[in-house]
Amino acid sequence: MIIKPDASSRNLIGEIIRRIEQSGFVIRAMRLETLSPDRAKAFYAVHKERPFYESLCRFMSSGPIVPMVLEKENAVDNLRTLIGATNPKEAACGTLRYDLAVDVEKNSVHASDSPENARKEIAFFFEGIDLD
Repeated sequence: MIIKPDASSRNLIGEIIRRIEQSGFVIRAMRLETLSPDRAKAFYAVHKERPFYESLCRFMSSGPIVPMVLEKENAVDNLRTLIGATNPKEAACGTLRYDLAVDVEKNSVHASDSPENARKEIAFFFEGIDLD
């Protein structure tokens, strides 16, 4: 999971972490960093052909982010339920994005969409970390 720059700039890091922990997740790794534009482009390379790619990379390198490794049974599905739909207007009431997002791009959090992508994203931000 990543807490995005819009949430960081609105001092929502603690609130998001509180809600993650209250939902039964264990934080295994976490740090605060600001992505360079090149690093943001590398992370979102899968979206390179999409019209929102450049804007997304500018946004994700515009301020501090908080990447984390979370643990829970069925973590990916449970986290996706907690955060809600990408578009906060479509997110269920009570989800992070419904409650905290500004718009579809500034939607406060990113979460992996599959266990395979979670492994790739963990390796991107926490290279060499031993999570066993």
